[in-house]
Amino acid sequence: MIQAPATPPSRRGRHDREIIALAVPAFGALVAEPLFVMVDSAIVGHLGTPQLAGLAVAAALLTTAVSVFVFLAYATTAAVARRVGAGDLPSAIRQGMDGIWLAILLGIAVIALALPLAPWLVEVFGASDTAAPYATTYLRISSLGIPAMLVVLAATGVLRGLQNTRTPLYVAIGGFAANGALNVGLVYGAGLGIAGSAWGTVLAQFGMAVAYLVVVVRGARRHGASLRPDAAGIKASARAGVPLLVRTLSLRAVLLIATAVAARLGDTDIAAHQIILSLWSLMAFALDAIAIAGQAIIGRYLGAGDTKGAREACRRMVEWGIVSGVVFGALIVLARPLFVPLFTSDQSVQDTLLPALLVVALTQPVAGVVFVLDGVLMGAGDGTYLAWAMLVTLAVFAPAALLVPVLGGGLTALWCAMALMMLVRMATLWLRARSGRWMVTGATR
Repeated sequence: MIQAPATPPSRRGRHDREIIALAVPAFGALVAEPLFVMVDSAIVGHLGTPQLAGLAVAAALLTTAVSVFVFLAYATTAAVARRVGAGDLPSAIRQGMDGIWLAILLGIAVIALALPLAPWLVEVFGASDTAAPYATTYLRISSLGIPAMLVVLAATGVLRGLQNTRTPLYVAIGGFAANGALNVGLVYGAGLGIAGSAWGTVLAQFGMAVAYLVVVVRGARRHGASLRPDAAGIKASARAGVPLLVRTLSLRAVLLIATAVAARLGDTDIAAHQIILSLWSLMAFALDAIAIAGQAIIGRYLGAGDTKGAREACRRMVEWGIVSGVVFGALIVLARPLFVPLFTSDQSVQDTLLPALLVVALTQPVAGVVFVLDGVLMGAGDGTYLAWAMLVTLAVFAPAALLVPVLGGGLTALWCAMALMMLVRMATLWLRARSGRWMVTGATR
C-alpha cells in the first residue's frame, strides 16, 4: 500500500501488540461522552417529556461545540508523540501543557458566548415553547463545564502521545460512575430537576479534568518541564489545530447535509436514517480506536527518525482496518434481524432502512482504511493535507446528496452518496500515504 517491503513476522507481532495495547483502552475512553448523554437522558426522561426534549436540544449543542474542538486531542497527540520518539520527554510534556492552556482559554471564550446566547441558540435549534426553558437552563449550567471538557480533550492527547491510553480509560470509567451517581442524587435526592442533571455532569467533568491534570503535573515535575503558560507555545498549538478544525467542520457539514436531506425525504426516511446513523457512529468509535493508536505510534516513529518503522506500522494498521471493516460489515448483515426491531417496530421504517443498511455494511472495509489513514496522517502532523482532502470530499458529496430528492432513490440513494463520500476520502488519503510526503522526521514538523 505504501511501497514498503513485507514486514517480518516478528515485527508484525510487535506492531500488533502496540496497536492492541493502545486501541482497546482508547475505545473504552471514546464511548465515555456518549454514555454521559445516555445516563443524563435516562434520568431526565423520568422528569417528563418537556425536560427530555430540552435535554436533547442542549445536548446536541454541547456535543457540536465539543466536537469542533476535538483538534485539541488530535494535534496534541501528534506533537507529544514526536517528542517522545525523539527522546525528549520534558519537551513532550511542555508541548502538552501548551495544548492544555489553549483548552482553558478556549473554554473560557465559549462560556462567555454560551451564557448570553443560550436562549437564542435554543430557539435556532427549534425547541418548543415548553422545552425551551429546560434547554436554556441545561445549556447555561453545562456550558460552565466546557473548560473542563476541553482540558480533558487536550490532556487525553498528552497521554496518548506518551503512549498511554489506559489512564484515559480509567478516568472515563470513574467519570461515568460519578456522573451517574451525581445525577441521581441532585435530580431526585436534592430535587433540582434538570438543573441537577446539568450540575452533576459539570462536577463529573471537572473531576475528570482534575484527575488528568494530576497525572500530567506529576509527569512535568518528574521530568523538569515547566507548567507556566507560554504564549509562543500556545500560539503554535493553535496554528497546528486550525487545519484539523477545518477538517472537522467539513466532516460535520457532511453529516448535517445528510440529515437535512433525509428530513426532506419524509418522516419514515429520517427515522430510518437516524437508526442507521447511530449504528454508523458506533462502528466509527471502534475504527477510531485504531486511528488513535496510529496517531501515537506514527508520531513516535517519525520523531525517532524511523521512516521504515512508520511505513511498516502504517501497512499493518491498514490491514487491521480492512479486517475490522469486514468483520463489522458481516456483523451488520448477520445481526440486523436482531437489532433492527430494538429500534423500531414500524414495518415501513424497517423496510426503508434495510437496503441502506446493506450499503453501510458493504462500505465498512472502506471505512476501516479511511479511519486508519486519517489517524496515520494526523500522527504525522499532516493537518493541512487532511483539511484540503476533506474540503474536496465535501465538494463531491454535497451535490450528490442534494440531488437525491430530485433524482429519487430515497434513503438508499442518500447512503450511496455517503458511500461515495467514504470512497473519495479513501482515494485522497491513499494517494497521500503512497506518496510518502507525510513522513517528515524530527521532534517537530
